[in-house]
Amino acid sequence: MSRAGDDPHRAADHEHGSELSETQLRVRALESILVEKGYVDPAALDVLIETYETKVGPHNGARVVAKAWVDPGFRQWLLTDSDAAIASLGYGGRQGEAMVALENTASVHNLVVCTLCSCYPVPVLGLPPVWYKSAPYRSRAVADPRGVLHDFGVELPADTEVRVWDSTAEVRYLVLPMRPAGTGGWGEAELARLVTRDSMIGAGLPKRPDVR
Repeated sequence: MSRAGDDPHRAADHEHGSELSETQLRVRALESILVEKGYVDPAALDVLIETYETKVGPHNGARVVAKAWVDPGFRQWLLTDSDAAIASLGYGGRQGEAMVALENTASVHNLVVCTLCSCYPVPVLGLPPVWYKSAPYRSRAVADPRGVLHDFGVELPADTEVRVWDSTAEVRYLVLPMRPAGTGGWGEAELARLVTRDSMIGAGLPKRPDVR
């Protein structure tokens, strides 16, 4: 993520033809106009960009999951009082309130959707992916969750129950995926690299240890 005024290659774009998409060019033009007219404070934009680049994102959720995988006490705390457990790692705030962790097991797989809009635990998972906000996902996740999982490349045993959870402004969910086999003895940092954003929504699985 970068601001228009911070890109050293921007002048070269104009000289040699921009490789930016039409949407990116429109965003940059709009940002320039808003800054020039004084409607947007560049310093405030810097804070927002820095926040979403370094402080907010799925790497936070991955750390939560990895700790739950190696620490049974934290896992139980996460499942019974998600807000407190997540906050103990320094994550929380707006859109991160009233979190509920859902544990995947061999018999139950959890899938999260927001059927009305795009409620999402931003402090833990960052900004929602485009597909999470799309009407097809929001409708099919409820009507045909296995079909949605198939589209994401997730095939579950026929006897695995798929539970769909509708996120709201009052309750947001974090899926605790199953720890991949073959990771015995791994540390939290190493395990966190296997945790994907999609696996914490339930639309995917963690990476296998042999394909890192």
